[in-house]
Amino acid sequence: MDKLVTLWEGSGLYNLELGQAVMMGVGLLLLYLAIYKKFEPLLLVPIGFGGILANIPEAGLAISALDQAIEVAKPAVLQQMAAALGATLDPLANAEAWRESLKALAHDGVAPDQLRAARDIAVGSGYSDGMLYSFYKVAIGSGIAPLIIFMGVGAMTDFGPLLANPRTLFLGAAAQFGILPPCLAL
Repeated sequence: MDKLVTLWEGSGLYNLELGQAVMMGVGLLLLYLAIYKKFEPLLLVPIGFGGILANIPEAGLAISALDQAIEVAKPAVLQQMAAALGATLDPLANAEAWRESLKALAHDGVAPDQLRAARDIAVGSGYSDGMLYSFYKVAIGSGIAPLIIFMGVGAMTDFGPLLANPRTLFLGAAAQFGILPPCLAL
């Protein structure tokens, strides 16, 4: 019976919180709308799938190696990370209090070299960045994702109506001139 309790407590369903369940439901709704109702599938499939992945309990797909280590590391690793961040942990406090103080330190603007040292300790202890966190750093953080998205949308543009009625080119040009004065005011 103890093994079944241990299995249940280690499962994702045991660790599922209400907010995660709601967001997973929203992700499933978006996938339903995209796949079955054919409502903006190019937009809703990635959003729905990402919402489900980001909310899987205890998976750590959307957090950095440092955050993952703060969440689940042993007290010895927490003490090493606290030393790297330039703080000392209260020996009388429990591990949860340590985790809260480390979260506050890591997210409240410590020096970049201290943050890097704490991350190196986390990576050296076997923790790694989640898949979605890595994607965010590479695609969104560098700014390349919007460029690729707009190139894809441009590649899918149907120029048939424009070629059938070339006068609509003037309508598009007028729209561009309509946004030009506010841009020049900046």
